[in-house]
Amino acid sequence: MKFVDEAEIRIEAGDGGNGCVSFRREKYIPNGGPDGGDGGDGGDVYLLADENLNTLIDYHFERFHRAERGENGRGGNCTGKRGKDLVLTVPVGTRAKDEMTGEILGDLTRHGQKLLVAKGGFHGLGNTRFKSSVNRAPRQKTNGTPGEVRNVLLELLLLADVGLLGLPNAGKSTFIRSVSAAKPKVADYPFTTLVPNLGVVRCDGQKSFVVADIPGLIEGAADGAGLGIRFLKHLERCRVLLHIIDVLPIDGSDPADNADIIVNELSQYSDALANKPRWLVFNKLDLVDDEQAEEVIARVTELLDWQGPVHRMAAISKDGTRELTQALMAFLEAHPRSQEELEAAREPVSFKWDEYHQAALNEVEADGDDDDDWDDEEDDGHVIYTRE
Repeated sequence: MKFVDEAEIRIEAGDGGNGCVSFRREKYIPNGGPDGGDGGDGGDVYLLADENLNTLIDYHFERFHRAERGENGRGGNCTGKRGKDLVLTVPVGTRAKDEMTGEILGDLTRHGQKLLVAKGGFHGLGNTRFKSSVNRAPRQKTNGTPGEVRNVLLELLLLADVGLLGLPNAGKSTFIRSVSAAKPKVADYPFTTLVPNLGVVRCDGQKSFVVADIPGLIEGAADGAGLGIRFLKHLERCRVLLHIIDVLPIDGSDPADNADIIVNELSQYSDALANKPRWLVFNKLDLVDDEQAEEVIARVTELLDWQGPVHRMAAISKDGTRELTQALMAFLEAHPRSQEELEAAREPVSFKWDEYHQAALNEVEADGDDDDDWDDEEDDGHVIYTRE
């Protein structure tokens, strides 16, 4: 199945049903009074995280989604039926963003997590709501308010503990094949990896973590060169990044300059991503002798002014990969995800429905007893009704 990590959809919550103007008319009850019922509320639109999905391809072809409208009120004080909610299933790791305002509506990071993205309209009020001691036959009602309408951008961000980044052909896919059961394509030409891949690394049979492999970056990726930096977003939720460096590039380029390119592109994309814990991993050490390898490592660390962890490996022969995965497991256990990361605090999302609701109530209070056939407010005195 094609991997689609972005989709723009238009969602429309259901409109509220209108109130009803009706009067009770039965035999032997000549003045039955008002019995118009309220309308029903419009249906809401929700996003539901489903671990069985791994792509947004369904929403790439089907963009318009609408919840049910609330039914109108009816006579006999019958309230209209509420509109049915619309639930859209998305992969775990999906982020919803309002296309117009740019605000983040929420992140779905757990299976079964539900997010309200559009609120249904408020129901209209029937004429029964407007009766009073001096307004016994009101002909007033209110219409239901429109439901929330949003253009929503869905972004799928992979949930991984460790992220791999580097130039094309640095050995990222080979590494993930060596330490997990994932089998991404590996070949001797650039951009063999076209979409992100996930692999589960198991340590000692009980412990495990997830590694994300993204397509390689090249110089100018921030400006759209190569595959650009669109896949870097999949590393935002990683706890540690592995910068894979090829000590003997096939094109004869300098490994130190190549490493500097990745650091610069990372900084241009996001300061938050550039400041994540990052390890340097020198790959393909089986192609050079020890003296040449140490020379390359010294030049790279000096150019980057590197003070962080440095690891060595030959991914194709799995030399050094076990030590690296054990070090990663120890780091992840020592730095668990904070509660703030798991439940990222978001600014409250405002729904037009709340404003409509309040406006409808205010309108009812302000209208009072206007437009009434039995309105006696113009009289100065108090009207007393008596039976003949």
